[in-house]
Amino acid sequence: MVTIQVQKLIDFVAEVFAHAESSPEEARRIATYLTTANLTGHDSHGVIRVPVYIRWKKMGSVVPNQNAEVVVDTPSLAVVDGKFGYGQTVAPQAVRIGIEKCRKAGLAAVALRNAGHIGRVGDWAEMAAAEGLVSVHFVNAAGSLLVAPFGGVEKRLSTAPYCVGIPRQGHDPIVLDFATSIVAEGKVLVASRGGKKLPVGALIDSDGTLSEDPTVLYGPHTPDGPRDHTKGTGAIRAFGEHKGSGLAFICELLGGALTGTGATAPNRRFANGMLAFYVDPKVVDTSSVFDCEVSRYVDFIRATKPVAGVEQVLIPGDPERKTRAERTRNGIPLPDDTWAAIVNTAREVGVSEVSIQSATA
Repeated sequence: MVTIQVQKLIDFVAEVFAHAESSPEEARRIATYLTTANLTGHDSHGVIRVPVYIRWKKMGSVVPNQNAEVVVDTPSLAVVDGKFGYGQTVAPQAVRIGIEKCRKAGLAAVALRNAGHIGRVGDWAEMAAAEGLVSVHFVNAAGSLLVAPFGGVEKRLSTAPYCVGIPRQGHDPIVLDFATSIVAEGKVLVASRGGKKLPVGALIDSDGTLSEDPTVLYGPHTPDGPRDHTKGTGAIRAFGEHKGSGLAFICELLGGALTGTGATAPNRRFANGMLAFYVDPKVVDTSSVFDCEVSRYVDFIRATKPVAGVEQVLIPGDPERKTRAERTRNGIPLPDDTWAAIVNTAREVGVSEVSIQSATA
């Protein structure tokens, strides 16, 4: 295990993407969002993605330095084409459009199509919440067949994230952000690179056997080599039996089909689609009871008597706040296999040995 201070990790990852044809601004933006995912404890969407992103860039699946294009524009709705740019560039552009429309109309919807991997969806809910807006996000990943629907053993769904953000005056927002599978694909990636092991039964093999072995999804692989989910014989399972599977199905239809990205299918170019709704509480809540009621209900939930072995009942966002504070102080831990894969990628794009060594100094 290596532990790297936050700013050093951002600087190093930014240098990797700057060597891979991203502008300095885009490179630092990607590095900051990936590192922020690690800061909040979502290692599955953090810097472990660096080798994947660079591989996609070399394949032409993601294109550096793109600007999102508005293809439909009404007072309350926009359709935005990400043109396969890095998600950390085109997703905030789409969110900003939603925020600006919502400020004017009180309600807005934005359909983002053809975006590169948009990372931790909670970032975009937090961006809206910082402007005082509620947001709801349905996301899919076209070309990323990973999850077996309830009752099946074959990959038919993406991990299809769902996210809601709720602002709070004087407090961090409430952010509910999860994959509709038992684990995000990135958590299988983390486990395959020496990180946290998967929950029992997170994967299902083609014969119906439940498993926690990443080779079920990726097939045989070396510790620091690439991971390819098309090589495995099994799939990730949807969470909550039919409920998670049903919500994933809806994310595919709204985040994928409706946005124009397309629902997940074999042999498609990877792209995230996101349908997001934005609501201004000040327009809805003319009596100004919303924030007080949110605070009251948060306190009511946290005051629940916990079961044995649980310190306190939490609300969405509590674990992330705790992890962010701890990792900001002490640095971000990365399994040796994860760091080795990132370093190998850095060398491939031409990052100097001096920069590699200084990242952990």
